Amino acid sequence: MTAPLDVLVVGAGPTGLALAAQLRAHGSEFRIVDRSLDRVRESRALGIQPRTLEALAGLGVTDRLVARGNPAMQLRLHLARRTVSLPLFDIGLPDTPYPFLLFLAQAETESILGEHLTARDVSVERGIELVGLERQGPHVVCRLRGRDGAEESVAARYVVGCDGAHSTVRARAGIGFEGYAYPQTYLLADLEVEGLEPGAVHSYMTGAGMLFFFPLGSPAPWRMLAMRPSDAPDGEVTLPLLQRIADRYGAKGLLLRDPVWMTDFRLHNRGAARYRSGPFFLAGDAAHIHSPAGAQGMNTGIQDALNLGWKLALVCRGAAPEDLLDTYGIERAPVGRHVRRFTDRAFVIGTSPNPVLRFARARLVPRLAPLAVRATAPRGWVFRAVSELGIHYRRSPVSATGTRPPRRGPRAGDRLPDRPRGLQERIAAPGWHLLLTGPPHLWPDQRLAPVLEGRAELITVHRLDDRGPWPGVAQGLVRPDGHLGYVARGAEPAGLRAYVDRWLPTTVR
Repeated sequence: MTAPLDVLVVGAGPTGLALAAQLRAHGSEFRIVDRSLDRVRESRALGIQPRTLEALAGLGVTDRLVARGNPAMQLRLHLARRTVSLPLFDIGLPDTPYPFLLFLAQAETESILGEHLTARDVSVERGIELVGLERQGPHVVCRLRGRDGAEESVAARYVVGCDGAHSTVRARAGIGFEGYAYPQTYLLADLEVEGLEPGAVHSYMTGAGMLFFFPLGSPAPWRMLAMRPSDAPDGEVTLPLLQRIADRYGAKGLLLRDPVWMTDFRLHNRGAARYRSGPFFLAGDAAHIHSPAGAQGMNTGIQDALNLGWKLALVCRGAAPEDLLDTYGIERAPVGRHVRRFTDRAFVIGTSPNPVLRFARARLVPRLAPLAVRATAPRGWVFRAVSELGIHYRRSPVSATGTRPPRRGPRAGDRLPDRPRGLQERIAAPGWHLLLTGPPHLWPDQRLAPVLEGRAELITVHRLDDRGPWPGVAQGLVRPDGHLGYVARGAEPAGLRAYVDRWLPTTVR
């Protein structure tokens, strides 16, 4: 058996790759394995939200994602007698450099993350299946089986299941996966579509259901998503079947051709009973699955990984207490539950055969859709929620406020906004970042020295000559995942000292 690892990452989809990238940035000893022989080649998940782009920027991959993707800014609602153009992410996002939903095939996302790891001497070990887990003292002995049938045993301090809805780690850890399946069957295809305006998302809404076309670019120009009609027999998905469904759902005049991938599937809404069981953790689809409404799934998984990765890395280095790992479930399980509720409601509204909802889709939506263009306040609220910029951890044990909180601006647990523009780029390096705003004379070095003693490797100090995210004099300690851990107004070294003594002990290996 080789020397024990800090972490074994099981699953090399977007969640596992993002976790590996963050572990590598923090210097952890880990391996990442996947039983599949190759990464996905289909589009699968295809929307990257603004918050995910922000979170990945610190790893240096966001610019490449944006360069390969399509920042679609328009939604075309094709109604019975008219087409309504609805701007996407045009309001309510003044504090992010990525005010758009980026359309990019999952295959491309995985490719970019994989290239990032390769450049940092991290190999994704494919064709390796986890077949056993056994706790032995402070480690877990993991049995891995290669494609040739040979087995090896690997000891790891922690094991993270990023291995999808049928997670082996979840099953071996004895964690329940509760929820239900939707009755409908859905069709997916990546293909060419003649007669469809490029550069926008197209939705065809009828009483019978909804049909979507999403701009991809690669591996095909368009992704088609539609519900299989109840009177259409189950069976092989064919191009003639897709064409009939498109015609039936109001997309007459479009010609579908040259599919590169077609499939059907059932949707589930399920969540793990807990995100941690001792040394075992779950992230991404292993922890929660739901409908694709709102492009939340892959994004939630990546943000799971980025929340967990720095905590694992710092605990393994002795730079954080063990109970920091308990905050992973405290912070991320509510997010997973919210996403499941949100996507369930959106899904039911869009697909239910209920007569009231069918009437609303067929009659009310055509009347109300034009008003949505002018209803800037409600659209701003919805877009901000879907973008995941509003996710916060205010009730987390890692979120604390000094005796005098800032009068305005973000609170402890909130994401640090990119205000002024470029602020997040200045704190992109891994680790904690202490932001000090206001006149420099209020922050003499002698006040900070006792707080930072023994922690200079973990905390980078930034004295901002502008007011940063706070209007006035304030201090804020930014966590490695871009959320605020501690905030206070004025000079409060004692409060900051109490916080770092709690969460950043000085023993670092």
